[in-house]
Amino acid sequence: MNKPNEFEPRPRLTEEALREKLGEYVAPQGLYAKTKAAPFLGHVSCNIERLTAGEWTEVILDYELGASGMADGAWFKATFKFYSDWALFQTSDPKAPNYVSAEYQAGPLVPGQSPATVQSLKVRFDQKGHERPFQKALIVDTVDGYLKCGDHIILRLGDRRFGGPGTRVQTFVESGFRFRCYVDPIGTSRFAPVPNDISFDIVPGKPATVAIAGARLARAGEELVLRARIEDEWGNTCFDLPEAAMEIVATLDGRKVYARSHKVPHKGWAVVAVDDLPTDGAGELVVEARLQGAGRVAPQTFHVTIDRSLAVPRVYYCDLHVHSEDTIGTNDTTYNLTYGRDVSGLDVLAFAHNDFNITKDRWERTVELIRSITQDGSFIAFPGTEWSGSSCAGGDHNVVFLHGKTPEFPFLEDGTHVRSFEWNEDMKGSDRIEPGAWPLEELWLAYSQDPEGHLLIPHVGGRRCNLDWHYPKLERLVEIGSSWGHFGWLYEEAMRRGYKLGASAAGDEHRGRCGGGVPGTAVFGTKGCLTGLLAEKLDRTSVAKALRARHTWATTGERLVALARCGSHVQGDEFEHRGPARIDYRFLGDAGWDAIEAYDHTGRIWRRDLQKEAGYSERRIRVRWGGARIKDRYRAAEWRGTINVVNGTINAFAGSGFEHREEACWRAGPTEIAFRADTYGDSDCVEIDISNLAACRIRVSGRIDGYVKVGDPLAGNPFVHCPTFDWEVSGAELLANGALRRELGGSELFLALERLADAAMPREVRGAFELDAVNGPHGFRPIYFFGRQVDDAKAWASAMFIAFR
Repeated sequence: MNKPNEFEPRPRLTEEALREKLGEYVAPQGLYAKTKAAPFLGHVSCNIERLTAGEWTEVILDYELGASGMADGAWFKATFKFYSDWALFQTSDPKAPNYVSAEYQAGPLVPGQSPATVQSLKVRFDQKGHERPFQKALIVDTVDGYLKCGDHIILRLGDRRFGGPGTRVQTFVESGFRFRCYVDPIGTSRFAPVPNDISFDIVPGKPATVAIAGARLARAGEELVLRARIEDEWGNTCFDLPEAAMEIVATLDGRKVYARSHKVPHKGWAVVAVDDLPTDGAGELVVEARLQGAGRVAPQTFHVTIDRSLAVPRVYYCDLHVHSEDTIGTNDTTYNLTYGRDVSGLDVLAFAHNDFNITKDRWERTVELIRSITQDGSFIAFPGTEWSGSSCAGGDHNVVFLHGKTPEFPFLEDGTHVRSFEWNEDMKGSDRIEPGAWPLEELWLAYSQDPEGHLLIPHVGGRRCNLDWHYPKLERLVEIGSSWGHFGWLYEEAMRRGYKLGASAAGDEHRGRCGGGVPGTAVFGTKGCLTGLLAEKLDRTSVAKALRARHTWATTGERLVALARCGSHVQGDEFEHRGPARIDYRFLGDAGWDAIEAYDHTGRIWRRDLQKEAGYSERRIRVRWGGARIKDRYRAAEWRGTINVVNGTINAFAGSGFEHREEACWRAGPTEIAFRADTYGDSDCVEIDISNLAACRIRVSGRIDGYVKVGDPLAGNPFVHCPTFDWEVSGAELLANGALRRELGGSELFLALERLADAAMPREVRGAFELDAVNGPHGFRPIYFFGRQVDDAKAWASAMFIAFR
């Protein structure tokens, strides 16, 4: 017996059996058997079996219609995940990159069958043309007629027949990348999935560089593990490299203390764990990793400061916001956990599955995986969710379950529903969205009885947090950087409001590269960020305590260190103090520090300009630009511009801060440098050596576009408030002022001209200054430090909250 609303397909008959049942009738000969033998919704084939991340190619999707055919006005869609950074497709210029076309090819006729009547096809690309996660959609409309079983719709992604270069594949590795196709067979705009997704692997390219990860600061005599990995040109970790070896050489204050060749595993990730570096002597340990016999693969240098007086064994690095394919990320949870531990060398990792999107079964598997991989002393993982409330209801907040017990999700013990709402692709037959813990106050209620066992982190991403809401018992950190961008403005806002929040940053990684993942070319335009941590030891209890104590700093993905102290108190502490306070700071980096600044509730109150301290050059300057268009999801500012130098000679120039190979600067003429780069709250620059600087004029001009969510990507998306910029200054003005800046609106959009020193900037900066004994309007004074390197890497130390008495 069938259940209600179920049915069995009608049995297939022979034409002889039909005639016996029907009598005489007229129909195309053999078409009944052909129709019954065909899959009802057809099938899709593809010319691709495997792709290399970032390569240029042509992808052909061939949809052969099934028994349903397609009615006049029907649609076909080929969709893929929204967070893929595959280059945006366009349909307006056949000779340009990423051109996509659709054509109709009729299938064979049987005797007595008429051709289909369709006149043509129209194709368009819509980044939100289907449901999450398969939102990016190539949509084919039928024009003036129907299509029949056996006909073909052929989509060419990166059509090269007109001379174009093809299409640029997504830049990150994915096991089982999918095109999921849908058809609207009868023209009602209700789509059904075509069975069997097109699936293939996207793999790393050739080795291009070496990267090293580990602790930047360690106590003398403590064990130190660094991980050196081989990456392709897009920052993907290579794997399955035969007969590769890594040469590791280390010096301590200029004296060689280590030299060894390490074999790279010939199966799996090309990563070498170096656990025998000497740490007995204090000083700066400089470690260089080089791929042997591969001169074109750039080596990497990593710096570790060995300190005898450090109060903790070493500094720890955390990524407290990671996704997997269980919701909207890339690759499975096991892959992401082991990547964070074995490739990125993280100490602490927390998942943040979108609460509305994760199924109960997948959630329970994640919790069990986290339990199995956590090992005190080497790697700590926490389960977590991302409460995905709209900004009008409080905005995104991560929930990290610190307590080590079974997490109270998706229901509390009394059955209370604690998702923001439930809505995922596994829900069949329901279009309803039922709210759970909504608005934010109900999330607080869910976990308020055990604040020590939980950590809530408001963050900026898609649905950015709204600091109109704050619950200090649970909210101890705020996320001010991620692969979405840099959000120093959010920490400033928290301090203005009098919130006692520590600084954190995270990957919000959707591309399977947690722990400082490199940028892509779409909405995730900056490195995945990290939280630095001071903890007594690396176990769950100590880490949880240190996180809630706000003993943290935020970095933009690099292994930087930002420390602050007032007597026996450290960053994150709140305490009373009589009289002016001596505030000590210490910053450790790699590329060299450009500036160190201190902030309170009023904004910046103190600054060290390391370029000026080193002595300005008479010839070296930089043109710097940055910020974001808006504070919400599609914040990117796409800068396309030129730098003209009149009455001065451009001797040399170089770009800095560029995130990937599609951002660049180049000489456009004897007096002109052109550039293209995107910023998401970060900044990029061009450093220039100019003769006759005192007598020249410098003009910076161009346009600011935004992310093209809808429409033709070739048409651009001008920033409505400042679509163009044009700024001219004299070299004499710059020499006199040291730096000039022009604000452009948006979310801290700016242009700057700045003088540079000839000397290299210091990797370590430390010092102290005196803070006046003045409280702010909330009865205390927050004080925190911010540092920026010459490559735009940043670090924020959590504030100390001082009540002056």
